[in-house]
Amino acid sequence: MKIAIFGATGTIGSRILKEALRREHEVTMIVRDPSKLAEATPNERLHVKSGDLLMPQSVAEAAAGHEVVISAYGPRFGSEDELLEVARSLVEGVKKAQVHRLIIVGGAGSLEASPGVLLMDTPGFPEEIKPLARAHAKALEIYQASDIDWTYLSPPAVIEPGDRTGMFRIGTTRVILDELDNSRISAEDYAVALLDEIEDAQFIRERFTVAY
Repeated sequence: MKIAIFGATGTIGSRILKEALRREHEVTMIVRDPSKLAEATPNERLHVKSGDLLMPQSVAEAAAGHEVVISAYGPRFGSEDELLEVARSLVEGVKKAQVHRLIIVGGAGSLEASPGVLLMDTPGFPEEIKPLARAHAKALEIYQASDIDWTYLSPPAVIEPGDRTGMFRIGTTRVILDELDNSRISAEDYAVALLDEIEDAQFIRERFTVAY
């Protein structure tokens, strides 16, 4: 399968890239400045293309010819509203490119902690992360209002580098907790879940979440 990835150099995006290559997909990293990746490990199934997530025409040109586009973009603190610009640009660009699917690495804050209560509205949610959580929630609304085949994968409360086990649970709109009320997953297993969804679609035009 031909997969294009925006944000493939980040913590989560790099794990998605590695997992996609592991499964022998043909992968294109789309970055603003390909020259910065001149020293990347060579792989005959890995390609690098220039593209700007904030420009729909650039997204369309970079995504053309692929079957799936993945956005693992994450804004810097203080630039959270850029998520909304990126969401609009992705929807327009992917549609122009006539790509079949868009997969988004989303946020956890808009998952339900309990019926009617969002995780980002619970007392223990870090105040400094709330602007990012709200921006992710608004971006999700943009995808939901679109007419493309999107899938939005929310991580649990904690996602960090770790082991690839292939063992995790899948949910939809509710945060997944373990027996100790922890909500976590490794970036490696998150990537496994995302590639599983690409290869065997279960959540077209839906959001889902994963955790241990």
